[in-house]
Amino acid sequence: MSLDYKQAGVDYAQIDPLKILAQRAAAATAGNLARHGLIEVAASRGESAYVVDCGEFYLASITECLGTKALVADAMRAITGRTYYDRIAQDTLAMAINDIVTVGATPVSVHAYWATGGSDWFADEARARELVEGWKAACDACGVAWGGGETPALAGVVAPGRIDLAASCVGIVRPKSRLTLGEKLAAGDAIVLLASSGIHANGVSLARKLAERLPDGYATKLGDGTLYGEALLAPTVLYSPVTEALAAAGIVPHYCANVTGHGWRKLMRHPGAFTYRIHTLPPVPPVLQFIQREAQIDAREAYGNLNMGAGFALYVAAEDAERAAQIARAHAIDAWVAGRVEAGAKQVVIEPLALTFGGEDLHVRL
Repeated sequence: MSLDYKQAGVDYAQIDPLKILAQRAAAATAGNLARHGLIEVAASRGESAYVVDCGEFYLASITECLGTKALVADAMRAITGRTYYDRIAQDTLAMAINDIVTVGATPVSVHAYWATGGSDWFADEARARELVEGWKAACDACGVAWGGGETPALAGVVAPGRIDLAASCVGIVRPKSRLTLGEKLAAGDAIVLLASSGIHANGVSLARKLAERLPDGYATKLGDGTLYGEALLAPTVLYSPVTEALAAAGIVPHYCANVTGHGWRKLMRHPGAFTYRIHTLPPVPPVLQFIQREAQIDAREAYGNLNMGAGFALYVAAEDAERAAQIARAHAIDAWVAGRVEAGAKQVVIEPLALTFGGEDLHVRL
């Protein structure tokens, strides 16, 4: 039997209406900034990070959680003896940092939220040390200060022996000309896709459900001999070094999209009516090929929910496209000038797969 994302317990058709409801209520609070002499950047509503105009600069903020990837780490520890918490620490920070850079912000500080099912979780010194060391290493890789956080023990809310990992991030847009909210996006712009390292932290519920069906579970070997669980735990790529290098080179993207939940449907996150035509596909990481094959899902289900090899999208002027890709490669992240923006109906057209997602397939903003 095929196994789709809904069967794994994630149904965006049920989740997204709450997001829209929350956005309406949140937008009504924007006037509260006036008492502080600040103004919201209304165009950031519905984007991956919220932006406030502070006069000489913009301030961006975001909160994100890891999701269920810690469950994979816990299961793999029983198989290999490793905790993998250094890896999922990077995943957690990447969820926040890769969102905040989409608006042109330089991430400057993060806070941690580590909620456990009981105080005993923290008594495992090896696991706790790897979590802390991995968190610090990811901060250093992005030039971010770790300001603090919260470590609640929530028995009865979080399952015993488990942890819920989340991070908040603050970024600064300076000079203000770096702000990237899509007002310059236009037909003729190029779409540059940056490589993912694997599943990242979206689609893990599907991957976990598939493991239950495999005779050897997470110990199942992929074609290259890597264990399935090990491949799932490849840490998410941190894209901020690339966006900072682009800024240093004088390239300000016209728009950016972090390819997370909703997969390639996220390529049309911009509120405008454009057609995003993809002519070149990045290689699909082996673990995602394995999931698609073993879960028996078609290309529409796979590309509509998983990153399928593209973790981040840059929309740049056509003349800047190849240079942007070269800058990414110089930071050890493969990149492809993969498509173009066209005037027309809001849709993502993936030509090599004869696959189209229409505007009705993505509902993440008002």
